[in-house]
Amino acid sequence: MAALKAGALLSQTGETAMRVVEAPINVIERIFGRKRMPWLFLAPNLVLFAIFTFLPIAIAIGYAFTGGTNLFVSERPFVGLDNFRTLLSCGNYLQPGTCQESLFWTAVWNTLWFVALNVVATLLVALITALILNRAIVARGFFRAMFFYPVLLSPVVIGLIWKWFLDRNGLLNAFFQMIGIPPEIFLLDVGWSRFFVVVVSVWFHMGFYTLILLAGLQAIPKELYEAASIDAASPRRTLFRITLPLLAPNLLVVFILLMIKSVQIFDEAWVLTNGGGPGTANSFIVQYIYQMAFGSDLRLFGLASAASVLMGLVLLVLTLIQLRVGKRMES
Repeated sequence: MAALKAGALLSQTGETAMRVVEAPINVIERIFGRKRMPWLFLAPNLVLFAIFTFLPIAIAIGYAFTGGTNLFVSERPFVGLDNFRTLLSCGNYLQPGTCQESLFWTAVWNTLWFVALNVVATLLVALITALILNRAIVARGFFRAMFFYPVLLSPVVIGLIWKWFLDRNGLLNAFFQMIGIPPEIFLLDVGWSRFFVVVVSVWFHMGFYTLILLAGLQAIPKELYEAASIDAASPRRTLFRITLPLLAPNLLVVFILLMIKSVQIFDEAWVLTNGGGPGTANSFIVQYIYQMAFGSDLRLFGLASAASVLMGLVLLVLTLIQLRVGKRMES
């Protein structure tokens, strides 16, 4: 009896609360009209998006056409396309030393090799991992969580963990010494440092892309695999004739996201390599932008903004091309 009374009281309280909420909504609907109501509810998010996304983009574009070292745009002289000319002035684009802004082109080529290696490696590892985790293996839920766990960590934490692991007195060299191999200074060698920047990036981000591919694999109808088994199709034939074609939209999404994320590499590489070392071997575009704007006493905001605008345009073009290719694949 007491439970019935409590339930009735709770129901009455809920109805009263709904009436209180409904009254102002009805007033707003009469003022703005039903068709405008969705925009009214979206307005707070749109305002925040405009303040923290579109406004910074507009400010960066404005700074790209100004010079000097002052912070406020009103105190900066208009220089037109001079910043872009400085970045793009080069004797031979394949040789950064012949460019007026050699650090920028060093960062460009470093970013290109990183993007090429990181996209291929991460895509392959994520695909293989998703295929394995999609099978009926023991403790599948545990392994899915473990592979996704690094994504939840901060990039700075990731960089510090791997830096400790790869240090001269770190865990990897301690293991080498146990088996009689002399220690290696991995992060001071150009080849090793570049290799481990890619390894750390793959380890850090693969869980997120694995999740996307795993969702695509689970959306493939099981009846297709049953029909393939009836036809005695080999696993390789099933993979290339059923799984990969039906997974193509997810692969395209992963490829686009990987391209964008790889071009924007900064945090973990900066921490891992002590600011892009050895020398400029691991100096990337975002690091160049940061150093020009905030990493030195020069405060070349115009040059940094011009570099960020160029990077944004390249990403936009690449994304549009990939989306066009994706539409042709679907058709």
